[in-house]
Amino acid sequence: MQAQNTAQTDPGFKLPADKNTPDDPLPKTLPETATGPVEVMPGAPARATDTSTRDVAIGSGVFLVLLVVYFFVRNAYVHHLVVRRVAPSTAGSAGWLLFVGLAFLSAAVVLAIINASKYLTFGVTVPLVAVGLAGLIAALFIGRR
Repeated sequence: MQAQNTAQTDPGFKLPADKNTPDDPLPKTLPETATGPVEVMPGAPARATDTSTRDVAIGSGVFLVLLVVYFFVRNAYVHHLVVRRVAPSTAGSAGWLLFVGLAFLSAAVVLAIINASKYLTFGVTVPLVAVGLAGLIAALFIGRR
């Protein structure tokens, strides 16, 4: 009977306790920023993201299709040069240089489309573009003889 009596006199809420003393008497050893992400260089560009295998497979397929197309373009260019009375060996060399130039340029473009933050860098793109342009220029000069 006494338990019922105290339950009826309880107002249902309590005043907050005095907070002059902290709940945890020990100091915090872990700062609040320790569990967040770490920035090595604030303001630096974001890290290169991983490329999924699906993107690489699609890019490889597109590149192979382009190589087949470039092979037919090479044959047409060689035939065009032979019709213009260029020696067949010289025309063949110019055709292969055209093929190599187009292949390297398209490799740079496909890699840039697959993952620009990873492959569109000075060390990857510049050599591909340089060899591609050198091949195209050499094909045009050799084909003029």
